[in-house]
Amino acid sequence: MTVAPAPDGMVPHAAAPRELAKALGTDLRCGLSSAEAAARLRRHGRNELIAEAPVPAWRRFLAQFQDVLVVLLLVATAISAGLWLHRRDAALPYEAIAIFAVVLLNAAMGYVQETRAAAAVAALRALSANAASTIRDGERRRIAAAELVPGDLLLVEEGDTIPADARVVATTALTTGEAALTGESLPVHKSIDVVDADTGLGDRVNMVFTGTTATYGRGMAVVTATGMQTEMGRIAGMLTGATEEPTPLQRELDRTGKVIGLVVVGIAIVMSATIIVVGDVREAASIADVLIFGVALAVAAVPEGLPAIVTAVLAIGVQRMARRSAIVRHLAAVETLGSASVIASDKTGTLTKNEMMVRRLVTSSCGCSVGGSGYGPDGELAPDGGTFGDEARAEIDRLLTAADRANNADVTEQDGRWIVHGDPTEGALRVAAIKAGLRSADLAARLPRIGEVPFSSERKLMSTIHRDVRGGGNVVFAKGAPDVLLQRCTREVLGDGTRPLTEDRRREILHCNDLLARDALRTLGVAVREVPAEAFREGTPPDPSLEQELAFAGLIGMIDPPRPEAAAAVARASGAGIRSVLITGDHPTTAAIIAQELGISADGRAVTGAELERMDDAALVRTVAEVSVFARVDPLHKLRLVKALQANGAIVAMTGDGVNDAPALKTADIGIAMGVTGTDVSKEAADIVLADDNFATIVAAVEEGRAIFANIRKFLRFLLSSNIGEVATMFFGVLLASRIGLPSEHGTLVLPLIATQILWINLVTDGAPALALGVDPADASLMRKAPRARGERVITARMWRGIVLVGAIMAAGTLYVLDAALPGGFVEGRGTLVHGQTMAFTTLMLFQLFNVLNARSDEQSAFVRLFTNGWLWLAIALSIGLQLLVIHVPALQRAFGTVALGWSDWLRCVAVASSVLWLRELSKLATRALSRRGVE
Repeated sequence: MTVAPAPDGMVPHAAAPRELAKALGTDLRCGLSSAEAAARLRRHGRNELIAEAPVPAWRRFLAQFQDVLVVLLLVATAISAGLWLHRRDAALPYEAIAIFAVVLLNAAMGYVQETRAAAAVAALRALSANAASTIRDGERRRIAAAELVPGDLLLVEEGDTIPADARVVATTALTTGEAALTGESLPVHKSIDVVDADTGLGDRVNMVFTGTTATYGRGMAVVTATGMQTEMGRIAGMLTGATEEPTPLQRELDRTGKVIGLVVVGIAIVMSATIIVVGDVREAASIADVLIFGVALAVAAVPEGLPAIVTAVLAIGVQRMARRSAIVRHLAAVETLGSASVIASDKTGTLTKNEMMVRRLVTSSCGCSVGGSGYGPDGELAPDGGTFGDEARAEIDRLLTAADRANNADVTEQDGRWIVHGDPTEGALRVAAIKAGLRSADLAARLPRIGEVPFSSERKLMSTIHRDVRGGGNVVFAKGAPDVLLQRCTREVLGDGTRPLTEDRRREILHCNDLLARDALRTLGVAVREVPAEAFREGTPPDPSLEQELAFAGLIGMIDPPRPEAAAAVARASGAGIRSVLITGDHPTTAAIIAQELGISADGRAVTGAELERMDDAALVRTVAEVSVFARVDPLHKLRLVKALQANGAIVAMTGDGVNDAPALKTADIGIAMGVTGTDVSKEAADIVLADDNFATIVAAVEEGRAIFANIRKFLRFLLSSNIGEVATMFFGVLLASRIGLPSEHGTLVLPLIATQILWINLVTDGAPALALGVDPADASLMRKAPRARGERVITARMWRGIVLVGAIMAAGTLYVLDAALPGGFVEGRGTLVHGQTMAFTTLMLFQLFNVLNARSDEQSAFVRLFTNGWLWLAIALSIGLQLLVIHVPALQRAFGTVALGWSDWLRCVAVASSVLWLRELSKLATRALSRRGVE
């Protein structure tokens, strides 16, 4: 296997860290400078795999003509033009020119729709691009992974997806999952040791690779290869060529379109054959006209553009969601959002501000309050007794020293605002230490870290080992859940020393912990232990025994206040029939208080992870139906909770941020990852990523999801009813030709509408108005309705009834106008055939414009929110303007077989066409009355 060398030919995994850093021109403490990184980015290119070459615009445009019906129409048009060349019965082949122009316009509209949808999807991919933590200019920074360059210092933490190939130069129990690259099923433990140059890929334990995942621990690595130079880049063929899978909605619409298409094509074939046989059509020109008519009818009536329009509407809607901080990774999630009946949310950062602030410190001798707000270092420590004694001061300093050192966060000031890089809880501990007069730089110099046992959700604690520069030995600092940490403690810190930890003191500490939790404070225990220098050697895995026989230093009470908008969001979700469930690792009392404050729970009941362990699946299913707060749970409990909620018939949206949350996110109907605090693994497993980690954003996403689905139903209602109206007009117009006054001449084709008119209606009404319906503003009533039922079809039985009713009204009205304009028939008229066809043509077009107002709801009146969609009225005005041109411009009259209409003609067309609005209003009134009585 080939190996990507450093610039001077050095093999990265066979070089010592300092040698490699020198070869790459980087500093292992400060990383690259910003200027050097920019220069390398220009030289090496972006850290991206080369995707398939984009399809040229001209090929995408020609693809619009691949449809069989369009090809047939072009062939028929060519035949018509050929007959004109033979006969020369007109100055120009107006009909052939008009049909070809309409086909070109339809292709152009399809091209624009597909281009816009593709651009929207590409924009969504850019929004969800991965980020990487690096050290540049001596500072920790979060940058786009695509901007990494060789020589960058990459910081890797549990849950990160590795963004580039890199040589490990520091590690704390770092392991990575490399199955995607090497096939190794077990996590690989990483080290900084040099390995042989010819070592196989799977055994390069001092390297991390693009696309693999950090499953545990943390570390630092020097980037050695980016983009196509990485190991994954060498096999980029495995990652390119991926196609967008159609969503269930798109598949259903595709099936619906094909069924309708087959029916319509069958009708067109039968009608064409009937016209030729019954009408005794023998002339070549008339036969060509029949063929053109049949194909035109099929093209106009088949909703072949449904998938493209659906994609465009989904993508545009999803961009609206992105502007509200909800980044959709899978379009199918948009469909499911409308059905969500349960939002199972974490507390920290989602329902709360994720700005932890230390409020209380409790040691063996004293308790004190901590002032200030947010992450700013302003604030003072106020002891309960008014002043600190020497013993109390020593305990507080020892407590906060341990909290500051057993810590991987950084607190920096940027543009006058204090920012935490890392875990918010750890950031709050560092801020508290600063308020107590303890500077992190001084502590780091006195107590340099030499080892770490990282935090895990199973252990619920973390420990760090430090060399005590003053004392000469080593010291262990541990922090974690108080009840867990106390089990590892045998002594208690008292002043400068320690004393045995009695059972009475254990009970007192746990009681104090409960009191803090009842004040909605999140509690953390801190412990210390001094060990001989020979008990731990730097660079070796820590012995688990180092976390035993600890001395308990005290309790720290922190608060993460609820977000101001959270309570309103919970209430809004409840009004939409969506139940909110709180799932957290926090203390049950704290969780219950927050849940009551936000309106999630009224009874204050919280079930703990320990209780869940004792429940079988049947008991859990019963419990989740009654309880809305689950505390002290781990990620495996989340998975059981999701399944239990689903067993009760719920459509579950689940939030998560950790590596171990991935199974629950995958299992949930909608997996929602935290964009700020979430790991790359959780984001990959999720359907939606919250850019602001805010519960209110989830509710907003549900609203947008419902609006998108409602808009899809609107244009489906419009397109299908309009198409049925066109087909029924032509079918019954031919069937009843002699009864409605259409002249019958031997060998000559006489139809209610000619082919160009049918295609024109399809162009001006199925394009802009349908897309305008797709961006209709959300109706406020959407969030006052129950979620859509699981398995409910996109076109319901009620919708089909409305679609068929509207199609029948349109056909009847159009044929009535045609009959009234012609001599004979049911209604006596005095017009010519061309005048009658023009009247029918205009009426059918206006029918569809009135119908677009109907289509906004199957139940609500069209006059509600009538002017909220400016795009819709613009589309209607555009359609009317184009129709006026076709009717009154002489050149277009010849192309489309029309004559000018007078004011009285226009008024008659408008009056008849408006009947679809008034009659549909009556049917909606009946529907609302039946709904109030509980009848579907």
